[in-house]
Amino acid sequence: MSEVNTRFHTGAPQNLEERFATRAAGMLPSEIRSLFAVASRPEIVSLAGGMPNLSALPMDMMANVVNELILTNGAEALQYGSGQGHPKLRELICDVMALEGIRANPDDIVVTTGSQQALDLISRIFIDPGDVVLVEAPSYVGALGTFRQYEAAVVHVEMDNDGMVPQSLRDAIKVTRAAGRKIKFLYLIPNYQNPTGVLLPAERRTEILAICREEGIFVVEDNPYGLLGFDRPSPNAMRAEDSENVIYLGSFSKTIASGLRIGWALVPQSLKDKLVIASESSILCPSNFTQLTIANYLTHQPWRDQIASFCDVYKVRRDAMLESLAEHFPQEATWTKPGGGFYVWVNLPPEIDTKAMMPKAIVAKVAYVPGTAFYADGFGSWSMRLSYCHPTPERIREGVKALGQVVKQEMSRRGSALN
Repeated sequence: MSEVNTRFHTGAPQNLEERFATRAAGMLPSEIRSLFAVASRPEIVSLAGGMPNLSALPMDMMANVVNELILTNGAEALQYGSGQGHPKLRELICDVMALEGIRANPDDIVVTTGSQQALDLISRIFIDPGDVVLVEAPSYVGALGTFRQYEAAVVHVEMDNDGMVPQSLRDAIKVTRAAGRKIKFLYLIPNYQNPTGVLLPAERRTEILAICREEGIFVVEDNPYGLLGFDRPSPNAMRAEDSENVIYLGSFSKTIASGLRIGWALVPQSLKDKLVIASESSILCPSNFTQLTIANYLTHQPWRDQIASFCDVYKVRRDAMLESLAEHFPQEATWTKPGGGFYVWVNLPPEIDTKAMMPKAIVAKVAYVPGTAFYADGFGSWSMRLSYCHPTPERIREGVKALGQVVKQEMSRRGSALN
């Protein structure tokens, strides 16, 4: 056996688990991460992960961007940088956000290691144990994990095919406060939501903002998919309508490359300093190298055209998934029809447990994410998220066909058991 894979013990084993902080109990692997080892096997058609498809990104162009950066500005790119983020990139981020109606000052932007870190920092600053965070039903699994680590109580707000229902938000606020619980903020993804793919219309955005202002609740708007609309632009960002009550999270993971790990938070001035301090205590500073790589890319490359190319790639895959669902899934199933983004949300008859069905799907060489991953309360057992962003259209059709057969067999088996 190679010494690389051998553990060498030089002292008595220590039971470190007994010394964990109480909050460590909330540090649990997400169902999606747990699936990666299986779903990454080459014979498995993975409809589970949300990895961007980089086939439309010219690698020779990216190589030139990086090469030029090192040759002309390597000393700065490979050095520590500002805890708030590089000024040049913050200025360019303002140009990106302007496409969704946001007028921003670069000084109000904090660059982070992906928008996931921005959400973690905001949670660290605002959440005390037991505080309530309002989220969509279902909601992004990464956000649920973050809120759990900071010991927040998550309250889901009903959605329909047009996103969060404003009256359900009013009801959730009323019930939560009647129980004597403290609401810290509302977290939502208004554009091509993860996991459902639905788009929140402009009029609902305005109504939700009005409700939150009336109730003294601020909004965390997470917007990684806003520029990935297939047929028409998404409505203006909620931050464009309310600069003081909305914290806006953005990311280059879906529009350039996820491996660069650069996101940002656009925040009210009163929050900026706290956010920078929290970030510096965690990572000192975001990577100058990746920041300047993106800055050079945005300055010298046709990035708007590149985003349009990504949209074309994803639209073809979306169409392949929707056509295959209509052909191979039982008529009792329903699903969303996203106009952008990465995901389709499928609802099956309530007697089907998609988590229990997963091993059978793996045997059939297809993977998905069970719906329970996107709820903090165990709901969603008859739902699943299917991702069309990464596989080829041919693989998507193959995977949906195999999954449809598994679903039909499970429905038949359940029907026989009930009879």
